[in-house]
Parts: sequence; C-alpha cells; structure tokens
Amino acid sequence: MKSRKCYIHNPNPIFKPPKNNKRRPFFICYAMKKAKEIDVARCELNYFLQAKNIRTGLHLKRFRQLNKHRASAMRAMVLAMLYHFNISSELVQASVEQLSDECGLSTISQSGNKSITRASRLITNFMEPMGFVNCEKIWDKILGNYMPKMIKLTPLFFMLLDISEKKLMNAKQQQLGWINKNLISKGLNPITMLDAKRRSKDIQMKSIFKYRMSRHAFYKKKKNAQRLIALDEKEARQTILRALVSKYTLSELTKLGPSGLKKQVNISYHYLRKIATNMY
Repeated sequence: MKSRKCYIHNPNPIFKPPKNNKRRPFFICYAMKKAKEIDVARCELNYFLQAKNIRTGLHLKRFRQLNKHRASAMRAMVLAMLYHFNISSELVQASVEQLSDECGLSTISQSGNKSITRASRLITNFMEPMGFVNCEKIWDKILGNYMPKMIKLTPLFFMLLDISEKKLMNAKQQQLGWINKNLISKGLNPITMLDAKRRSKDIQMKSIFKYRMSRHAFYKKKKNAQRLIALDEKEARQTILRALVSKYTLSELTKLGPSGLKKQVNISYHYLRKIATNMY
C-alpha cells in the first residue's frame, strides 16, 4: 500500500515567471517581495476570517482549511497572481491554466490530458470563499461553455501581505498618472480611474476572445482532419488529391508534375494525421 505522502504531485510548487519575463511596476515588485517574506498561507487572516458561499453570501459552516499541500500551492499562486496583476483593472491578466502551469501545479495523465484541478480548487474552494479574490465567468456562445475565469484581487488579498487599502489606492493613482502622462504626450485627453479600469478590462476580454476564437478554429480543423483520417487511406489520399487539383492552376499543376503532386498529397496526409491526434 502506497504511503499517503506520495499522493500529491509536486509537493513544493514554485512560481516561475514566463520566458518573456517583463519588467513589472514598482508596486508589483514591492508586493512580490512582501509575499516572499511573509508566509501568506499561515497569515492570521486565514484563521479568523469566515468563509462565505460565493452565491448566497452566507457563512459556510463546514469549510476545509489549508492543509500543507494547499498551503504550498497558495504560496506559489499568490506570487503568480501578483506578477500578472493589472493595477488599473484589479484583474489578474492570466488564466487559471497559465497560473497553474507557471506554479508547477498542472499534471498530465498517461493519456495526455492536462489537469489544473489543484490550482482551480485552491481558487474556487479557498481563496474565493475567503474573499481574497473574486472570479467572473462569462458564457462563450462560440464554444458553448464558460470562458477562462477573470480573477480580481480584493483588498483582503493585499492584507495577506500587510499592504493596506490606502497603499493599494496610492499605487492605482500613480498608475493612472503614468497612463495620463502618456496620453497627454500623444495629444489625447486624460482619463479617470473608472475609465482606466474599464479599458484594462476590455483589453483582457479581447485577448480572451482572440484566444477562444483561435481555439475554436483549431477544433474545427481537428474535427475535419479526424473525419478524413477515419476514411480508408487510399480514399483519404484521393480526397486530398482532388482538393489539391482544385486548389492549383493548370500551369502550377504542370510545373508540379505527377511526382510533385504525389509529394504534396503525402505531406498533406501526414499533416492531417498529426492534427487529428494533436492535443490543443
């Protein structure tokens, strides 16, 4: 029988910034430094705050506190959220999947399926009921499911780091000043904090929609590839050949010749096989 200690993947997760490690604002660097110095998982807030049902707002009578594995996940997750935090919009500009990957919390099954359950449950079952984050879900009409959650960091989140709401507000004012300085230098009108918040949220929404559209296009391509590859190989190659013939002009077909055309069929067939079995 396996020891209980072996049940968890990566017992010591660490946040690793993305490869295109970008320069972060002073406030973000300050907050991340505080998060490394303070044990956010053992902060007294975790013990005297009462968790609430995010739908009803009522206190949860039965609530699972942080065990050592969830605590280690939270330490990494707080750093990841801070790194991707947008001061103007108060949003984390990264999906739960991206946060999970960068914290080493994602797992891949033997069949090749990715799981981000550990990160997702930390957010949904602990950080959100405790009031450290608010998550917004938006229905995607294209794919018929919810888009990646938009995560907002609350003032309570920064209290974990011993950062007051006043200090957070000062950081927002400084960020707004920097935004307006850039706008004025371009001959544009300055904006309010509400405008900055709305603009930042719109940019994130467009980014999410762009990702989802590309994902939808991939699924369509994969579905078509699977339908073609499911045919007898000879029949599949004939279908590809007909598609190629209709694609090229007469002069292009003459230039390709029978051997060139056969090569293009082979390339297309193997490419479709790869698409058909590829995980997004």
